[in-house]
Amino acid sequence: MRLRNGTFLTLLLFCLCAFLSLSWYAALSGQKGDVVDVYQREFLALRDRLHAAEQESLKRSKELNLVLDEIKRAVSERQALREGEGNRTWGRLTEDPRLKPWNVSHKHVLHLPTVFHHLPHLLAKESSLQPAVRVGQGRTGVSVVMGIPSVRREVHSYLTDTLHSLISELSPQEKEDSVIVVLIAETDPQYTSVVTENIKALFPTEIHSGLLEVISPSPHFYPDFSHLRESFGDPKERVRYEHCPLPHAPGHLPSCVRTRSVSAQVPGTSLQCVRFSIGGPLHGVGQGVRAPEPLPLPCRWRTKQNLDYCFLMMYAQSKGIYYVQLEDDIVAKPNYLSTMKNFALQQPSEDWMILEFSQLGFIGKMFKSLDLSLIVEFILMFYRDKPIDWLLDHILWVKVCNPEKDAKHCDRQKANLRIRFKPSLFQHVGTHSSLAGKIQKLKDKDFGKQALRKEHVNPPAEVSTSLKTYQHFTLEKAYLREDFFWAFTPTAGDFIRFRFFQPLRLESSSPGLSGRRFFFRSGNIEHPEDKLFNTSVEVLPFDNPQSDKEALQEGRSATLRYPRSPDGYLQIGSFYKGVAEGEVDPAFGPLEALRLSIQTDSPVWVILSEIFLKKAD
Repeated sequence: MRLRNGTFLTLLLFCLCAFLSLSWYAALSGQKGDVVDVYQREFLALRDRLHAAEQESLKRSKELNLVLDEIKRAVSERQALREGEGNRTWGRLTEDPRLKPWNVSHKHVLHLPTVFHHLPHLLAKESSLQPAVRVGQGRTGVSVVMGIPSVRREVHSYLTDTLHSLISELSPQEKEDSVIVVLIAETDPQYTSVVTENIKALFPTEIHSGLLEVISPSPHFYPDFSHLRESFGDPKERVRYEHCPLPHAPGHLPSCVRTRSVSAQVPGTSLQCVRFSIGGPLHGVGQGVRAPEPLPLPCRWRTKQNLDYCFLMMYAQSKGIYYVQLEDDIVAKPNYLSTMKNFALQQPSEDWMILEFSQLGFIGKMFKSLDLSLIVEFILMFYRDKPIDWLLDHILWVKVCNPEKDAKHCDRQKANLRIRFKPSLFQHVGTHSSLAGKIQKLKDKDFGKQALRKEHVNPPAEVSTSLKTYQHFTLEKAYLREDFFWAFTPTAGDFIRFRFFQPLRLESSSPGLSGRRFFFRSGNIEHPEDKLFNTSVEVLPFDNPQSDKEALQEGRSATLRYPRSPDGYLQIGSFYKGVAEGEVDPAFGPLEALRLSIQTDSPVWVILSEIFLKKAD
């Protein structure tokens, strides 16, 4: 009995210990779980606070960078003003009350010349060096900045065609590493607004991405051109704005028109005044005669052109490594940007000053952005005296030529600073007028004609036309990718026909041309007005009863939905602004021919620069 009671007590104590152990473990486990949950919540809260602090830090950093940039700009401007002219002109200017907004003081004994020494009128307005128009994202840090000055043209503007050419030849990577700056070098706010809105409407993606910027100078940037002195024995009308007088009798022109062959039209009148051009074209030279209005307006001269270039260079200097000067009436070759960059990087030394990618005027000239300050200062010193290409040559002469050496030695030394690339990457284009009968002869012989057309591989076909071909620009060469097609003025009933050797279907989509089954482009950048107007695109289905039966079974009787010509052609499209593109209804089945039919007489010649017909696989 005693043993039995001891065994029972032992068993009871064991159970009690086990129960207490389990209770302690459960309590300890629950407490540990609560601690983990608390720590987890604290860590999550800490992470959220760190993320918020990081965002706030980035925001403050951006704000501080903006403030720092403003401080640097203000300091640099004040320093430039303090390092002013050390002569009587500066002494007179420092007493001018107009200097007060610029915080200019006369504390130093010696002063360096600034832009205000050469353009003192800029002190009249604080906004004189600020663009009146500025559209774009202000992109910086790119490899190449391209500057395009553009002025008013009364006959035809090539600006948008030039931009199309430059942008279309850029790869996606190049579009991210470059900036195109268009300077509308006019002070008429209505005109600059119209041009700016037109560019924004045609290139919204490029404007939004930062690739394209549009600026216009302040009207206070230009000086009074009526007080320019004569140079090189030139009459005043060659070096300044000259108001052409109104004709005294019908057909009478003032002497400034009769004595020179290079002219620019006075906007709003039938008068033409002379432009001065040495060694290359001036940007914005117009041609033609407009209806007269009794408003004598000034002609633009070389003095203003020099200032236009300076304004553009000053704006573009801080945006990239290289600056390329272009004009608003050019066409570019494929891969032009990568070619220029590679040529610059392959130079054996950094001593070069100008890389030339066109032999004409001021087109395709590349500079290092670090050199633009020197170039602008030199131009501003003599902007009233000589044209831009002469001044550039003088800079090279000053840098490397020895007065004790002969001219050949000087030319060899300048060749190390001014290096020419061949073949040319840019071509100057103008009006080859089938209307006025005048031909723009200023062409770069090293460029070639490839960029005046686009080539595509088309299915075998017999081509024919009722148009009279101009010289060797035949339709056969255009279809075989050898040249573009150029013909004399079309009349109603004329046609261009492509009859396929074997009936075929056109491909339903083409990735390279955004799903186009057919595409025709008339005109080109050199002759933009030679386009097809009121011209229809027609197809001739193959006369196959089986294909007609299949079309009817599919419920798509194409003949009921498309106008049919007496000879069986179905009209499927038409030209709009010189371009025709679209799709061919699959219900037609295989096609026997495709035709461009001209409905009315045309006032101009016609160019067919692009033909694309993709055969279905």
